[in-house]
Amino acid sequence: MTSPLEVDVNGDIEKAFKNLKKKMAFEGIFKELKRRRYYEKPSEEKKRKKEEAERRRRKKIRRMSATQGRGRKTSSPRGGRDSGRGPAGSDK
Repeated sequence: MTSPLEVDVNGDIEKAFKNLKKKMAFEGIFKELKRRRYYEKPSEEKKRKKEEAERRRRKKIRRMSATQGRGRKTSSPRGGRDSGRGPAGSDK
């Protein structure tokens, strides 16, 4: 269970409601409510969790590859690509 969410009203109810919705979305409450609306069989739950883990893994790999590409400077005018002459070390 998550901890209680607190929002300061300070006279502006619209802003407080907007902040509450933002906090609830960040905590994943809406996703949890939607998921618990109907019964989920244990096999379906396993499948969903496996898919979520795979999605997180792919996202992490994408983030890692994006950060590795930053900050590198190559001396090649083609952006570090090979010259297009075939596999390295092959003499034709």
